Amino acid sequence: QVQLVESGGGLVQAGGSLRLSCAASGAIYNNSPMGWYRQAPGKQRELVARISSVISTNYADSVKGRFTISRDYVKNMVYLQMNSLKPEDTAVYYCNYARWSGDRWSDYWGQGTQVTVSS
Repeated sequence: QVQLVESGGGLVQAGGSLRLSCAASGAIYNNSPMGWYRQAPGKQRELVARISSVISTNYADSVKGRFTISRDYVKNMVYLQMNSLKPEDTAVYYCNYARWSGDRWSDYWGQGTQVTVSS
């Protein structure tokens, strides 16, 4: 079993910053990727950032240079530092943990945290 609990969302003005946190518990393996996705009203869920190892991260083009993902492998935490926020960053942000079980990927999700950026 895997549980993911997000925190840190809220309301911020354009140009501001927020830091999201995700606490993972259960069968968490350090070599399995974790990431952040977001879903805005009327849109599909999209990848924001993912970290597969200390040196392997990838970001959506829309957040490159503004967002930074990091992971604490001892505490089983993943963070998303969001700077220079824009109104189009408004969405529910979900923490994700992906585990390979030998023949397929299994995705685990948190409950989501709302981020609202006002103009």
